[in-house]
Amino acid sequence: MKSNKELVEHLIGRGVLKTPAIIKAFLNVDRIEFVRENYKDQAYGDYPLPIGFSQTISQPYTVAFMLELLQPQSNSIVLDVGCGSCYTTALLASIVKEGKVIATEIIKELVEFCKSNLKKYNFSNVEVYHADKIPEGYAEFDRILVSASASRLPNTLTNALKDGGVMVIPIQHSIFLIKKQNGSLYSEEFPGFAFVRLQ
Repeated sequence: MKSNKELVEHLIGRGVLKTPAIIKAFLNVDRIEFVRENYKDQAYGDYPLPIGFSQTISQPYTVAFMLELLQPQSNSIVLDVGCGSCYTTALLASIVKEGKVIATEIIKELVEFCKSNLKKYNFSNVEVYHADKIPEGYAEFDRILVSASASRLPNTLTNALKDGGVMVIPIQHSIFLIKKQNGSLYSEEFPGFAFVRLQ
């Protein structure tokens, strides 16, 4: 695939990309802007690519799969954990136009990479933090997206999920859809995925 449009058409063709607002975000946010210079020629391949520091920009299929589960709304307040290159951050920011995206990344050099990538777009609804915890001033989120694999479901994140909220998180080799309703958590497992480890 040689263009972002071809990549989006491929994801629609595979049946993973379905929601109009998410499709629009994938069309608006060009993956080539979030890969390292020496991988630009592979930017539209449907596979992960290294971004340094043993981290990757996730496979587009996986990103689409997770965002379709997450179903962010135009006014959602979203926590993006392990934002890496900020590809998912930009996609989320494109969807939640009246909301906000709070992105966190533990590796300082990737925070700088992330911020420089976001400057290519005119988002006014994104905050990026070099942090391994929820930034001060934020308590609850409508949506939480985690882009690295946890060993178990972190209480700090389930506690930060609003009632009626949705979290999508990899745990070991599965993606989990977590919903909070009336203070209780409900989960659905989708096995067969690989992620870098959540630190």
